[in-house]
Amino acid sequence: MDINNRIKEQLETNPVLLYMKGTPDFPQCGFSGQTVAALKAVGRPFAYINIFEDQEIREGLKTYSNWPTFPQLYIDGELVGGADIVVEMFHSGELKEMLVSDESASSST
Repeated sequence: MDINNRIKEQLETNPVLLYMKGTPDFPQCGFSGQTVAALKAVGRPFAYINIFEDQEIREGLKTYSNWPTFPQLYIDGELVGGADIVVEMFHSGELKEMLVSDESASSST
């Protein structure tokens, strides 16, 4: 399976997916840590992929998303953004709205 198909499969399988450096319990950069903190504060479960454990994903995702940095948060297969965008959305309440409405849509189907 080529890298784009692997990424598409991951995104289809996980409604909320964070590509990050490290893990939620042990983020390996401050930006990943900030993004995890925002997601945890919202309280919606999310999946993650540690890009340090898969070099092919790490490189392929930059091209797939046209976004060169990590973390990258995806909701329903769509790129939301990196740490600064996610943190800003958290503070404005937009992240919670997006995740709560996504959860309602997921549970009603």
